[in-house]
Amino acid sequence: MCLVCIAMQGQTNVVRRGGNKSSSGTTRKTTPKASNQKSTTGKTGYSGRQGKYSHSSGKKSGKSTHETEEQEQQAFENTELQKHLAKRDELMANMIANMVLIEGGQFEMGATKEQGKDAEKNEGPKHKVTVRPFAIGRYEVTQEEWEIVMGYNKSQNKGDKMPVVNVTWNEVQQFLFRLKQITGVTFRLPTEAEWEFAARGGVNSNNSKFAGSPNLDAVGWFSGNCQGLQPVGLKSPNELGLYDMSGNAMEWCDDWYDDYKRGKFENPKGPSTGSTKVYRGGGWMTNDKNCRVSSRNSFDPDFGYGGLGFRLAQ
Repeated sequence: MCLVCIAMQGQTNVVRRGGNKSSSGTTRKTTPKASNQKSTTGKTGYSGRQGKYSHSSGKKSGKSTHETEEQEQQAFENTELQKHLAKRDELMANMIANMVLIEGGQFEMGATKEQGKDAEKNEGPKHKVTVRPFAIGRYEVTQEEWEIVMGYNKSQNKGDKMPVVNVTWNEVQQFLFRLKQITGVTFRLPTEAEWEFAARGGVNSNNSKFAGSPNLDAVGWFSGNCQGLQPVGLKSPNELGLYDMSGNAMEWCDDWYDDYKRGKFENPKGPSTGSTKVYRGGGWMTNDKNCRVSSRNSFDPDFGYGGLGFRLAQ
């Protein structure tokens, strides 16, 4: 599997608006002709790009003032556009840099021993899964990253560094499309198998109940230790250096939801059709039981929720 994680240099085409204009917005006055001197054209004034001047008064008309204001507004808009593009490029470069390469391997997926009596019926039967190498985001996608790409933010608890939430699965697909237009890099959601493999710590797994620890308070925000979303990356990471895979925001996966089956599976991607999409990880609204690495559930792809976000994969 070919993975792409490139630095963002030269990826964004910036359109410069407007031509060369005077930096001061001033105009050069002409010397009025003597009253007894006739104009060869029969006209008494000069009409130019920067306004009209009367030979009798030598005063600037209102049009010149208006055009100067337009130039100043154009310059302001160009400056703000450059600031916006610079911020966008910085955020996109950081997003790409924070993609973590995950070594492929085999693991038992579902209701494994350490999940104990908390495991739900839909987490069984446990089954062997092999995943190929892939990349996944070190952090959940933040509100400032979402807003710089999409132009809006429906998260109820606002904060640039907090996970974006209340986004539907279908809206996430729009985000991924625009992200490729901006960066030239193809991103996607992780499959359910990739997500669980990464949450468990991949080939470095310590077989913990939660992502990185048997103690949820050490690695995740949930109903027992917070009352709202928190900035990403404040708790300890798991064995692969991934943050908030247990708690903070629940996370969309790419798969249509389906019951598990017995057997061995190679890089499964879920059924080709379905009615609901998988989400994983638990969140700040949920109890510890829902933050376990094997806990799974699903929502309609058009459903948005104040505790549901996502992270990128490649």
